[in-house]
Amino acid sequence: MPRAVWLLVIGMAVNVTGSSLLWPLNAIYIHDHLGKSLSVAGFVLMCNAAASVIGNLVGGSLFDKIGGYKSILLGIGISLVSVIALIFWSGWPYYVLFLTVLGFGSGIVFPSMFAMAGTVWKEGGRRAFNAIYVAQNLGVAIGAALGGFVASYSFQFIFIANALMYVIFLFIAGFGYRNLQTMEERKVSKEKEHEWQKHRRNLQALFILCLGYLLCWVAYVQWQSTISTYTQEIGISLKQYSLLWTINGAMIVLGQPLLNGIIHAFKKPLKHLMIAGMVIFILSFVTASFANGFFGFLLAMMILTLGEMLVWPAVPTIANQLAPKGKSGLFQGIVNSTATGGRMIGPVLGGLLVDLYGMMVLFILVTSLFIFSILTTIFYDRRLKDRHTMMKKAS
Repeated sequence: MPRAVWLLVIGMAVNVTGSSLLWPLNAIYIHDHLGKSLSVAGFVLMCNAAASVIGNLVGGSLFDKIGGYKSILLGIGISLVSVIALIFWSGWPYYVLFLTVLGFGSGIVFPSMFAMAGTVWKEGGRRAFNAIYVAQNLGVAIGAALGGFVASYSFQFIFIANALMYVIFLFIAGFGYRNLQTMEERKVSKEKEHEWQKHRRNLQALFILCLGYLLCWVAYVQWQSTISTYTQEIGISLKQYSLLWTINGAMIVLGQPLLNGIIHAFKKPLKHLMIAGMVIFILSFVTASFANGFFGFLLAMMILTLGEMLVWPAVPTIANQLAPKGKSGLFQGIVNSTATGGRMIGPVLGGLLVDLYGMMVLFILVTSLFIFSILTTIFYDRRLKDRHTMMKKAS
């Protein structure tokens, strides 16, 4: 990889490590330390996720207008201020306010990072987004592991450690990303605006693709919500459940380079890889529906991880291919906000379904969501192909 991509990878790993110190423990802190109900904790987390959705869209637009360097620094600045505020004001209701602001600030950063990865290594294609994806998972694995250890001493140390990670990220971005932006992404001339009018079909294709992406995330996040509760009910310990996510992260970090080599050898289109990944998702949930012990869920998790390794990096790659000049930030913002929206809707929808109808109905619905996602993936570029065929005939 080029040096520029390595800088983005390191920055993303540091950024996600910092945020992962806090997000797995939010509900515990709100419930056990602030004395609020789990429903209130869920509402607070929804506020954080909703602010992140808005931040993703704002961050993508800012990338196109002022460039990735300034956008990322702005997002880091907002996040750092909110985390420092939590060190001094972590009681109720200040926690809600600053956690929501933190969601907005971190949301600004992510689409700019993805858009920048696509612009500094255009010839890298899927590999640039794979690298960012692996960095994210490495950060989640390190942050989640350290978070529990640090919180065992004091939650105040979590906020301090999170602020420290943002300071490090600010240092990396401030000195490393200054020369990564290009004039192409910072200036949108009238000619490019005219070009944008011709590329509205690309935006429509992205919306269709992201509809399926949203449904995949609604289904996937059940592993972190309803399925996690279900595993406790059937006698799987919290330690064993945590081990499943450790294996998930290890498989991604260690297995993605091997998978990339296989994908490169067979040269399959991204659409085919996504469809294969969604079929694997279905197989994972079918396996989980029949599992009655740890090893059944371990197998389901390993299958799930293979599916996400095919699907998650493919969507920002396709968005980068669809984006006309000067709009890559907007397209990445849509992708990131879609993923965040799925993570926000999924736990609420899954919890209602399980409470009303039970786990088996949830597994059936999840399978249906993946089938619909396969259909949107098959047809998202149909109009683009028709237009390309018509242009070839006309010429």
